[in-house]
Amino acid sequence: MAFYSNAVTLFLVFLLVLICIKLLTSLPKKLAYRFPPGPTPLPLIGNLHILDIKRQDFTFMKLAKKYGNFFTFHMGQTKVVVLVGYDAVKEALVNSNYEFGNRGAIPVADAFQHGQGEPFQKNVFTNAPPNIIYGMLFGRRFDYSNPTFKKMVGLLDDIVILIGSTPALFSNVFPALKYVLRTPSIILNTIAELNVILKRQFEEAKSSLSENDSTTYVEAFMQKDLNENKTEENGKIFHEKNLLASMFDLMLGGTETTSTTLQWGFLLMMKYPHIQKKIHEEIDNVIGTERVPQWDDQKNLQYCLAVVHEIQRFSTIFQYLPHSTLTDTHFRGYFIPKGTQVIPLLTSILYDETQWETPYEFNPNHFLDFNGKFLKKDAFYPFSKGRRVCAGESLARMELFIFFTGLLQKFTFHPPPGVDKSDLDLTPDVFFTMRPKHYTICATLRQ
Repeated sequence: MAFYSNAVTLFLVFLLVLICIKLLTSLPKKLAYRFPPGPTPLPLIGNLHILDIKRQDFTFMKLAKKYGNFFTFHMGQTKVVVLVGYDAVKEALVNSNYEFGNRGAIPVADAFQHGQGEPFQKNVFTNAPPNIIYGMLFGRRFDYSNPTFKKMVGLLDDIVILIGSTPALFSNVFPALKYVLRTPSIILNTIAELNVILKRQFEEAKSSLSENDSTTYVEAFMQKDLNENKTEENGKIFHEKNLLASMFDLMLGGTETTSTTLQWGFLLMMKYPHIQKKIHEEIDNVIGTERVPQWDDQKNLQYCLAVVHEIQRFSTIFQYLPHSTLTDTHFRGYFIPKGTQVIPLLTSILYDETQWETPYEFNPNHFLDFNGKFLKKDAFYPFSKGRRVCAGESLARMELFIFFTGLLQKFTFHPPPGVDKSDLDLTPDVFFTMRPKHYTICATLRQ
């Protein structure tokens, strides 16, 4: 009995020693992590009680005045570090692009990847961008009245609205809410409905695939798939699931950002007709009205180029695109663990008072020098920067310039009869992107 008692005692002592060793070996590393200061969190909800869930950027910019441009914010029980202003975001996304280069989590979306001269809806500007992306994917375009095309555009619009809804935003903070709230499942069902259409288009493209020729994104992807089958058995990348995810990203990203920016652009032209008049004068003097604008014309249409850039800056359609740290990271005297969620606040750069003369006003002179020539600005971050910069930046820039100048070459845009320009509201509706509020617009053919 004494032997058994001694053995138990020795076992308990041994177990206690192991626990102590485990704690002692892990403690230094845990203590080494050092987050920047921030508001004191409450149990469970963290700092959500002080967060404007729709205009999170305004909350973060206000907190930066108290805690500095690099601070900790608790999204529920998750610690997030927030970067505010040009200097802090550039230091992270550009100078430390590897450490801060991981994609941030968005739990709610992680499961997928009319008559001439009459007023018309702003939504008319949403048709061309998705058709261009569709042309890149499949090598052909839809007629705007095509039911399949209208269905795709409608589903994309629904997804953008749903992802930016309050239930979805709370589900991002508390992923377990997806079992209680209906919105996350509605989002997944809507994405699945879009994927059915994309898969059908993919099957049609597959049936006409040429073995040696690939002129579209889908054809190039399928060629890679065939080559992988010949050389590898495991670890495939180019398969149907990834293709659908890639097509969805291209359709959503390439459609929403461009169309929303165009909607802002023509609203601003109605609001500031003197700027629209200067654009008309430059187009008439530089390229005239006989041919459509081309991308190379941006070298000579310097005022037009400045206006397009200012539309992107002023509209700041993304408050932020979340990142996470790829490794344990030393930054500005603090030590942030791998996998920490990071919010590089794009609004705070595009409205940074140290970088822009009149950040809260629509002012194309932000992008013009004293001689009226286009001026590149380092603080121009509408596509973000670093490793997670928007993959479609080059395409989006060309689309915006050509669409915008091409339409202004032919038309003058103005409010409907009875609506004064002073009545036009520049306050955004906040969804996944920052869209302009509903408006109608008139387009008069220029003589």
